[in-house]
Amino acid sequence: MTERDDFLREHLSPPADADEPAGRSAEATPPQHDVAPRNIAENGRVPGSGVPDEGRPADDGVPRSPEEPARPPTPDRPQWPSDRANTGPQRIPPSGFRQGPPPVRPTDAAAPGRQTDPIVPARPDARPRDAADSARVMPPTASRPGAPGWQQEPPRERGPRPAGQDWAPQPASAPNWAAAPAAAPPATGYSYVDSIRTSELVPTKKVPPRKGWRKVIYRSTFSLINLGPSPDEQRLAELENKIRSLLRGHYKIGVFGKGGVGKTTVAASVGSIFAEYRQDDRVVAIDADTAFGKLGSRIDPNAAGSYWELAADEHLDTFADVRSRVGNNSAGLFVLAGEASTARRRVLDPAIYREATSRLDRHFTISIVDCGSTMDSPIAQEVLRDLDALIVVSSPWVDGASAAGQTMEWLANRGYTGLLHRTVVVLNDSDGHADKRTRSILVQQFASRGQVVVEVPFDSHLRPGGVIDVQSEMSPVTRRRFIEITAAIAEHFASTTDGPRDRR
Repeated sequence: MTERDDFLREHLSPPADADEPAGRSAEATPPQHDVAPRNIAENGRVPGSGVPDEGRPADDGVPRSPEEPARPPTPDRPQWPSDRANTGPQRIPPSGFRQGPPPVRPTDAAAPGRQTDPIVPARPDARPRDAADSARVMPPTASRPGAPGWQQEPPRERGPRPAGQDWAPQPASAPNWAAAPAAAPPATGYSYVDSIRTSELVPTKKVPPRKGWRKVIYRSTFSLINLGPSPDEQRLAELENKIRSLLRGHYKIGVFGKGGVGKTTVAASVGSIFAEYRQDDRVVAIDADTAFGKLGSRIDPNAAGSYWELAADEHLDTFADVRSRVGNNSAGLFVLAGEASTARRRVLDPAIYREATSRLDRHFTISIVDCGSTMDSPIAQEVLRDLDALIVVSSPWVDGASAAGQTMEWLANRGYTGLLHRTVVVLNDSDGHADKRTRSILVQQFASRGQVVVEVPFDSHLRPGGVIDVQSEMSPVTRRRFIEITAAIAEHFASTTDGPRDRR
C-alpha cells in the first residue's frame, strides 16, 4: 500500500472490532443470497433498515457499530448508485480509494509528443465502488516524483526540427460548410460574340446557276429545283473574287512583247476586265509605245489628250479636270493615248512620262502601261522603275516565243527577279494557225521557270482591230482567258499592299 492509503485509513476509518481479524477484507466472505429472508424470519427486521442487531457482523463481513446500518446483499449483477439506499455514513473500504485514469482531452490526444499520466490498471480483487465511495472528497496530496507507483517517463530528446515543418499543435479542422467556389473565368481571348456564328444559325441560301442545263432545270421548275452552280461556275466565282481583292495605294502593270504579237490587245482587254470588276477603283491604260502606239484606238478613238497636254496643265486639281484629258470605253477603262499625228511628231522622253504619270497617280488606283518592243529604250527603263507586275506577250510560234524568252532573260540579268515572280506569260494566238503541239511545248518551257502561262485562243472579234468590247462582243472562251490573266495579276495585291514593295 502507498502512503496515500495509510493516510486515508488513519483519518477516515473507525476502529475495527477486536473479534474481527485485522487483515480480513470485505471480499473474503462469500456472498450470502439468503441473508435477507433469514433475517426477516428470525429478527423481524430487514437488513439495511438502519436498526441491525448489536454485535452482529454485517453482511459484507466488516464489523459495524450499532448505529451503522447493515449493507444490503450484493446481487449477481453490478448495482449502480441509483439502485442503493444512500442513508447514513458509509465506511471506507480497507483497500482505500482508487483514482481512475484522467479524462483524455481531444487536444491532448491530437497533439504529437505530449506526455500523459500513466494509467494504473485496477486490481482483480477490488469490488465496485458505491455511491458513497464516489461522493467522498479526496484530500489534497502532494505528488512526489519518487513515490512508488507514480514514476514518470524521462523526457524524450527531440532531434533538430526539419526545415519548413511546424511542431506546434494544430487546431482541429472544422468542417467546411462554405459555398462551392465559383466557376473559373473563361480563357483569355475568348469572345462570346465570335462564338455565335451566323453561318451556323441562319441557313445559307443556295446560289442559283447562271448558265447551262442547270439553269434550264431551275427556270423550268419555277425555282423549285436548285442544283446550284456547276464546278466551272464555282471556279469562275473564285477568279472574280481574286480580282476584287483588297488593294491599297497604286498598282502598275507593264505589258511587254515583240511587235505584232498582240500586246496592245492584251493591255486593253486586261484593263477592261479590271475596270469591270473593280467599280470602286479607277483604272487607266497608258500608251508608252514610242513607235506610233495604237492603244487609244482600241479603247477610245476620240481621246483628245496626250502626255504633253497633261504634263503642261497646271490646274488638274480634281478628277473632273483630269477627265477632260483622257478617254474611256463602256467598261469604265480610261486611256492616255500616245502621239498619233505624223505632221508634228513629238518624241516621248522620260521626263514627260514621269510628270504625266505622277499626275495620274493622284486619281487612279491601277495603271496598265503598254510599252514598246525595245527593252533598252529610255522610256522602257523609266517604266520598269515603278512596275508592280508584268505581262509578257508571246505568239505561239518560235520567233515570238524566242523574243519573250529574251525579254525575261534581260530582266533576270539586271536584277528584276522579284518582278519576274509577278510575271504572267500570255501565248496569244492572233491568227488561229497555232499548232497544238507547239503550244504545249511552249507552255511547259515557260512554266518550268515559275511563271503563270495562259493561252488566249483566236477570236474573230479581236482580229480586225477597233474598239475592244469585253462584255458583249468577245467570245466566252476568250473572255474567260483574260479573266484568268487578270486574276493571276491580282493574286499579288496582298503581298504589295501591307509592306514596302520590292519592285526589282
